[in-house]
Amino acid sequence: MNYKTENNNLISHRSKINIFCDGIEYRVRHINKIKDCINSIVISEKKRLIELNIIITDDANMLSINQQYLGHDTYTDTITFPYNEYKKDVYGDVYISIDMVRENAKSFKCKTQEELFRIMVHGTLHLCGYKDKESHEEKDVMFDKQEKYVRQHLLSIN
Repeated sequence: MNYKTENNNLISHRSKINIFCDGIEYRVRHINKIKDCINSIVISEKKRLIELNIIITDDANMLSINQQYLGHDTYTDTITFPYNEYKKDVYGDVYISIDMVRENAKSFKCKTQEELFRIMVHGTLHLCGYKDKESHEEKDVMFDKQEKYVRQHLLSIN
């Protein structure tokens, strides 16, 4: 799917979604398929994709980010930084710890790639405005959407 910019140039959604590794050696498979799935989720949520950066890093870097920017002294699998001005826009960074993804994958008895995609979907939903820390109801809504999208798209990225 392509979008027209103000000067009528066509820009693919793939150029608006960046997936890269910071300080780790890891190869994300099927990047373009993942970008297509993420874009489909943004459209399903009736949002406008501005820019989404998915940065895959390790526990040490995530802990540092969590301490420096959020004041939390804990490990986590994902941290999301929204930069959007308008609620309808998806614009921000999603940091993901590959170490936590691997641990989660072992716990949930799934492949690392599947759990990585799940966390990418989770971060995307945060950028779409969903919260999981406010109440059990909000957490349940977000989790249900997350799992629906994972089931819907997982086969296309494997």
